[in-house]
Amino acid sequence: MDIFTLHTGDSPLIISSPHSGTHVPDAIKAKLTPAGHDLCDTDWHVDRLYNDYVRVNGATFIRANYSRYVIDLNRPPDNQALYPGQAKVPLCPDFTFREEPIYQDGLAPDDNEIAQRLKTYWQPYHDEIAAQIARVKAIHGYAILWDAHSIRQHIPLLFDGDLPDLNLGTAKGASCAPDIENAAMEVIKKSPFSHVLNGRFIGGYITRHYGDPAHNVHALQMEIVRSLYMDEEGYKYVPDSAAKLITCLNGVLDAVTHHAGTRVATKPIR
Repeated sequence: MDIFTLHTGDSPLIISSPHSGTHVPDAIKAKLTPAGHDLCDTDWHVDRLYNDYVRVNGATFIRANYSRYVIDLNRPPDNQALYPGQAKVPLCPDFTFREEPIYQDGLAPDDNEIAQRLKTYWQPYHDEIAAQIARVKAIHGYAILWDAHSIRQHIPLLFDGDLPDLNLGTAKGASCAPDIENAAMEVIKKSPFSHVLNGRFIGGYITRHYGDPAHNVHALQMEIVRSLYMDEEGYKYVPDSAAKLITCLNGVLDAVTHHAGTRVATKPIR
């Protein structure tokens, strides 16, 4: 099984889906609880929300094939907390967002196994993101990295109350230029969906690490409430529900790509 699936395009847009994978190696699978086997925290069907846009507009798409329970590709390699003072989601999660154990007693990975998973699964994904950013920036003078996620609307482990439908994160403005952030939000504000900018989710490691607006690399994370496009209980994709969401996402991607290109056309490339 390949670590990721890659579709390369010739546009400046790169879409990353680090939590869509569902494959678990047999040696790890044998250690999991029933809750671990359920893979309930997968970003189910996120790739389907973007596939048509990628095909029509020539974007690059990198999608993880291995489950986030193997290793979380959106966490820092030093395993530091992304949100200090709040519940930590480690590189190799040991509990689901429902607070159920992922591993049978005594079988959670130790430091040596985590280090091996980091080398085997985490590093290749990040090497590829870096390579694709360099490639499209060489073509266009800029790159846009869109980190695509979805989540249940209510997760007491992480936050109180319900999440808005669309949660855009730009590391509190550090990972992309203000006008690009504004362009995305202008489209979102006109949609029928509730929304927030840099609310509970401001962007994970991918957004924070690769976003470098001073050097024309703009990274944004979109966290979508997954009941907008799927059946929460059966994990089934619902095309009729997804259609309106896809229209919104396509408009946002058009807007950020256009504004990023306009900036490069009027400023020297660094």
